Amino acid sequence: MAKQVISTTAAPGAIGPYSQAVQIGDFIFTSGQLGLIPETGQLAEGVEAQATQSLRNVSAILEAAGSSLDKVIKTTVFLKDMNDFAKVNEIYGSFFAEPYPARSAVEVARLPKDGLVEIEVIAAK
Repeated sequence: MAKQVISTTAAPGAIGPYSQAVQIGDFIFTSGQLGLIPETGQLAEGVEAQATQSLRNVSAILEAAGSSLDKVIKTTVFLKDMNDFAKVNEIYGSFFAEPYPARSAVEVARLPKDGLVEIEVIAAK
């Protein structure tokens, strides 16, 4: 199977040697999305705003691939501070409906650009 690079200007561009997402077969793998506002390249203010923007960025990438949040199978949520889990979980829950995707959530020492949350997904086409 050949891999296909997914790219859209509706989400922040890659800032290194990686793709916004890659499709292989019927699966789409996104890179982690910070809460960067695509038009400015700046982080949204606060963890709730960053979580919202991160999921908007994921959604834009999936749409560019012909998919959507409804087809997400697995998510990984990286948090700067696990004390923000409840706030992020509330935002997260507003983007997904049952049956919910499988999910992992981990606290990390540091995220790029000193972000507070980063989310990556695996979705079906």
